[in-house]
Amino acid sequence: MTNRLVDEVSPYLLQHAANPVDWFPWGPEPLAAAQRLDKPILLSIGYSACHWCHVMAHESFENETIAALMNDLFVNIKVDREERPDLDHVYQLFVQLLGRNGGWPLTVFLTPNQKPFFGGTYFPPVDRYGSPGFPSVLQLVADAYRNRRGAVDQQADAVTAAIEEVTRVPSRGVDTPDQSFVARAVASLVSRFDDAYGGFGSGPKFPNTMALEVLLRHAVDGKDPQSMVRVRHTLHSMAAGGIHDQLGGGFHRYCTDDKWLVPHFEKMLYDNALLLRLYADASSVFHNDAFARTARGIASYVERSMTSPGGGFYASEDADSEGEEGKFFVWDPKQVEEVLAGDSEAIQVALACWEITAAGNFEHEKTILSAMRRPEDAASKIGLQPSAAIAAFDRARQRLFDARERRVKPFRDEKILASWNGLLIGALATASGRLGDPTMRTLAERAFAFVERRLLTPASRVLRHTKGDLVKGPGFLDDYAFVADAALDLYELTGHPRYVTKAREIADAMLRSFWSDGFYFTAKEGEALLVRPKDPYDHGIPSGSAIACKVLLRLGALLGGSYRATAEAELLRLAPLALQNPFGMGQTILAVDLLVRGSVDIVVVGEGDKARALVDSALRLYLPNRTLAVLDPSIAGSAQACSELAKGKHAADHPVAYVCRGQTCSLPISDPEDLVRALTQGQS
Repeated sequence: MTNRLVDEVSPYLLQHAANPVDWFPWGPEPLAAAQRLDKPILLSIGYSACHWCHVMAHESFENETIAALMNDLFVNIKVDREERPDLDHVYQLFVQLLGRNGGWPLTVFLTPNQKPFFGGTYFPPVDRYGSPGFPSVLQLVADAYRNRRGAVDQQADAVTAAIEEVTRVPSRGVDTPDQSFVARAVASLVSRFDDAYGGFGSGPKFPNTMALEVLLRHAVDGKDPQSMVRVRHTLHSMAAGGIHDQLGGGFHRYCTDDKWLVPHFEKMLYDNALLLRLYADASSVFHNDAFARTARGIASYVERSMTSPGGGFYASEDADSEGEEGKFFVWDPKQVEEVLAGDSEAIQVALACWEITAAGNFEHEKTILSAMRRPEDAASKIGLQPSAAIAAFDRARQRLFDARERRVKPFRDEKILASWNGLLIGALATASGRLGDPTMRTLAERAFAFVERRLLTPASRVLRHTKGDLVKGPGFLDDYAFVADAALDLYELTGHPRYVTKAREIADAMLRSFWSDGFYFTAKEGEALLVRPKDPYDHGIPSGSAIACKVLLRLGALLGGSYRATAEAELLRLAPLALQNPFGMGQTILAVDLLVRGSVDIVVVGEGDKARALVDSALRLYLPNRTLAVLDPSIAGSAQACSELAKGKHAADHPVAYVCRGQTCSLPISDPEDLVRALTQGQS
């Protein structure tokens, strides 16, 4: 038997299609049924790679007795938070207003008019440790709705008013940001920094790439050696830890401990996109080959495991396989010895470098691999020359990886989301330039072509996601902003003006649908929800508002017009809020910095290999507030794609570059090394 979810495209919803629960997908039908039957709504929100979502499904939603209670007392709606981040945002706020931590699975009880009155996250199937189990919660909530309706409605109205207040962005403050803005934000951020292991706070510990980006920006522009140390320490610790897949590349979502050792094993596309960009940037700042290898490992993982035949990127991989969290990724000494049989050096090096022991460091006496020792450091302990230890380690890693590929793999959510693809396309384009890697460029261009084919309408409206032959929309603010930003990253990498044209078309559609008194997360013409949210905060992904402003500033630098003025109005309103909460608004801080400092504009004029050498020399540098334009007379539309920056720029008989800061431009530069010197003047 199946329920209504059997006709959905979302893998998460399809995972619940055989539940005995009478699930509805979100839509007019269940909302009308709740009104007609005068029943409260049980809204359950999760996503396919969520471990605790699976736990609650097995314990409660697959339980016939609990399902019967749900069906009798409620209209039950299941939502994939990746399909409907607007719903997730509104009802996560409600749970947080109750004083509880948000997260998934999200379980919220609504009146028939969608107003929340009780909620939480995971509920166990039985009463436990003084807390009610899910059946008790169901009965208590239903009893309150039937017998204390006045109190329920009063609470629902009060909470709805509070949600509206929280989502209202305050008017512009009186403190206009200046060039000390990032430094002021960093002063607040570092109070949460973990000097022992890197990163912020304690377990559970997330990469928090947006906060690290702020530190890296300040390390370079503010010449702050302590920020340099903090970023480098964190990136080394994460790359060496269990959060980093030591065999297959890529990163897990977060760690449960302080030391980056024990991950929650799901892999999300957006995490790997953000970390790819960060490690590529850091490889340039620190001239660090290990960071470059980590970045290449992320791209290799994405190409191998997360790329669809058409070129788009899948959403996530599960934490579980064969019913156990992390089973695909962990090892014990016997397994290692069996795989590496006949190569005693490889066995010794693998056990020593990854500290694979009989006791293990995870459940069932298994070991999560972490780079506890470099092979050259372990060499003397096991009686090998460093070069022999390195060769043995490389053999071990390849053979263990090949053996792991034959294991039962975690479930992969093959939704292709516009916003997450935009993040990764932009990261690949940036990393390709930083590292001089043509494979990343190919991946990025192919993925953008997929997004254009499947997720952009002729009017440049961005749809939310596709899976197989099905496409679902409409898109949200982050879908528009991230895809437009990726197009501009591809323009800087390739010099092709069509990417600017596409970014401008998407930005214009974004302004029509999402801008009025600031940026809203949902479109004007979209579905009316409990509230129309504004969300200037970074979550797992950057703030859509911040990236929208970044796109407008970049377009303003290239094309002029009113783009900059619109971004300025939003950023001046958000700046005071960002200083109050820099940990949650890192991307806004970076966008404000771009507004205040302005961009360093590089215009390369000419064609052929010599022009390309100038472009490549600029791309390899970490210049966060940079606009790179290419005037190539052999490409139609090249001047129009950078009409503002093209003014007054001419080539001689050979390609040249101009570097402009504010209203002042350099003399023409023809040598790539001279261009690097001009761009790095004043940097430590």
